[in-house]
Parts: sequence; structure tokens; C-alpha cells
Amino acid sequence: MGTTAKGKLLIIDDEDRLRKLLARILQLEGYDMLEAATGKEGLRQLDNGQVDVVICDVKLPDSNGIELTKTIKINHPAVEVIVLTAYGTINDGVTAIKNGAFDYITKGDDNEKIIPLVSKAMDKAMLQRRVLELENKLNLKFGFERIIGTSAGITAAIKLAQRVATTDTTVLLLGETGTGKEVFAEAIHLASPRNAKPFVAINCSAFSKELLESELFGHKAGSFTGAVKDKKGLFEEANGGTIFLDEIGELDHDLQAKLLRVLESQQFIKIGDTKTTQVSVRILAATNRDLQDESAKGSFRSDLFYRLSVFQITLPALKERRKDIGLLANSFVQTYAAKVNTQVTGYTADFLEKLEAYNWPGNIRELKNVIERAVILCDGNELDSSLLPYEFAIAPAKANASSFDLAVIEQQHIQRVLAHTQGNRAEAARLLNIGIATLYRKLKEYGLE
Repeated sequence: MGTTAKGKLLIIDDEDRLRKLLARILQLEGYDMLEAATGKEGLRQLDNGQVDVVICDVKLPDSNGIELTKTIKINHPAVEVIVLTAYGTINDGVTAIKNGAFDYITKGDDNEKIIPLVSKAMDKAMLQRRVLELENKLNLKFGFERIIGTSAGITAAIKLAQRVATTDTTVLLLGETGTGKEVFAEAIHLASPRNAKPFVAINCSAFSKELLESELFGHKAGSFTGAVKDKKGLFEEANGGTIFLDEIGELDHDLQAKLLRVLESQQFIKIGDTKTTQVSVRILAATNRDLQDESAKGSFRSDLFYRLSVFQITLPALKERRKDIGLLANSFVQTYAAKVNTQVTGYTADFLEKLEAYNWPGNIRELKNVIERAVILCDGNELDSSLLPYEFAIAPAKANASSFDLAVIEQQHIQRVLAHTQGNRAEAARLLNIGIATLYRKLKEYGLE
């Protein structure tokens, strides 16, 4: 019979005969057994190896088993503790359970109960271990490890985010649309002491003022037409955790004042309510606007800007981190190949050359879309440049030419119009206000046929 398949047990009891007898019985049930005669030795065994369930006597030479249970649960919260005593009392039983014990039984009278009780405690401990493993995998998937890149700009941003993550400081993420601000916000949350609580994200530009106020702060039944019942806002949903306010620069002036109060006091009033609601929420915000400039113009409250920008992190645009494009492309190829169940394993040198020459106005989000489209269209194992949209057809040498070169500007404009018309050349010629023959001549001239 295997000795490790069912989990590991630790018995802490100074009565050698009873401890060894119980250890033998449970070993025959398939458990891996550890023994300790004192509380100190038991804690050392817990620190040295993975233990799932502890069976602990109340009366120990150096400690009280009920108090020891509390210490075990603080240091090893996933471990289940069964307390044994020769003289059980109701008060001791209640205290043991309050301290986190799985159960509390009397020696001798409960010999038939110990095996099924250990089995139940082990089931719970194993479940908790699987939950922790899943949480660790999620943290790996969605934490800082999810952020791909080795360029100087992204590395500096990651280091700043990791430094501020362990604090409760408000963070303002700056950068162009599509640079990964929500990914950074979620990574900050997962690396923070609040990671066991909710992470709630909302795009402030996606709602009208009235609807956004209700979404953020909630409302009372009857406060407006359609409010048929009380509703929790996202600040309440995020209580204890983190709320991420994307596109914060789009926030209405009245809501800016309400948000300022939350930042200052962690309190707000729901729509239609007369009393305040108290929360404990960390606020992360993001914008692609220059809020300092907006506050100087009066379109964004300067006091809110200063509260939000205690700690700023600017994410670089993709065109500023071209050495990361290959790393990102590799990751997206793997993701989308698995998603659509194709045999695509990589891309040609020409494909990567075109990616690196492009200016990426949509940043990482645009790169993801381009890779997904190419993977869907690919009939072989490698992505090649024929799978790229029209705007990528520009030769690398010309892409590096001066942005003031009239031919380059004309070429890029034709590419943008062709992309807009999805390759319909007749429609492109009409929009460019030139003849179709002229368009074909220019396409040949620029190598875009």
C-alpha cells in the first residue's frame, strides 16, 4: 500500500505509546506520518515540510494545544488541525474551533471516530491545497509574468509597478491606447496584500454620466425611473480589493468631485441615499490624456489629478520597444494557434521584418489582432508577409525613410485608404479622387501590387 497518496499527517503528543499507536493505525490507512512530542518540535516539522493535517494533544510539555492551533493556522492556514484531549470541556472545544481547529475530540471515547474524522479533514486540506495551486497559476498567468518584454522602457515600468504594488498607494498609469494598462493594473493588484479580494475594472468612457454614477456608487430603489431595487456599486463590489478606473480623463466633473471624496475618506453616498457608505478600496487609474494639461485648462479637477498622480507609471508605445515585437508575436502565435486549433508554429523572417517596420498606432492590442487574423488565414506552419493587412506592404527601407519624404507620405496614405476599403481598389481610387489607372500605376511604383 502506498504511503503518500492520501496525504501527510503530523501527530503532536508527548505520550509516546499513544502517539506511536495512533501513527501506526493511520499509516495502515495510507497516510504518510510524522511525529512530535512537543509543540516546538511540531512547529519545526511543519516549517520543514508539507503537512496536510495535524492531530494535536491539548496538554503538551511546552505549550497548550488549543493555543498552538492558533499559531499553526496563522503560519499554515491551509493545514487542518484536530485537537485531542483526555478531559474535554465545552469551553475548550469552543475555543479550539474559534482558533481554527477542524474538530475537537476526547481521547479514548472517540477511537472509532478518528479515522473518518481524519479523512474529512484531509479532504478539506487537499481541496485548499488545490485552490492555492490554482491561485498561484492564475497569479503567474495574470501577474507581472504575463507582461512580455525586455526593452528598457517596459523593464523600467515593471520595476516601478513591482515597487508600488506592495503598498496601498494610488497609481496613475499613463500611455497610449493599447499599451497594456489594464494588464499592469491587474498585476499590481495580484502582487498586493489585497490580492485575495476582488479586482474590479471599468472603462469610464463607456457609460453616460448618470449610468456611470450608478455603476460606480450604486443606488437605492426608487431613486430614479427603472431603479426597482437597491444596487451595489463597483466600489462596494471591490471592498477590500482594488478598483481600476480606465480612461479616467473622460470622467464627468460632478463625478470627479465624488471620486475625490472616496480618495480622501473612503466614503460615498449612493444615488437616492441619505447616509454614507464606507469602503476600503485601492484605486488604480489610467488615461491616454495629459491630465496635467487638462487640469490647467479646467476640464479636469487639479485636486483630483494630484490625488491620482501620487505615483505615475508611463507605459511605452510599441514603436518605442521594437525589440519586444518578436517576443510578443511569438506569444500571440502560440495563443491563437491553440485557440483556433491550427498547426501554426511560427513566422518567416520577412513577416517579422514587416512587423518591426510598422508604426503600430494601436500598440499591443493592434499586434494581437494582426497575429490572430494571420493565424486564421494561414494554411501552413508559418506566417508570412502575404497574411498581413495592406498597410504592412511598405518595404522596410522605405519605412525607415524620412517622415517628411512626400513619396513616403503618399505611399502610406494609399495604404491607409486601401486598408479602409478592405482592398477594394475602385473604392480606394474614388476616395483618393484619382482615376483607377493612376492608382494602379502608383501601386506598381511603390511595390504594393
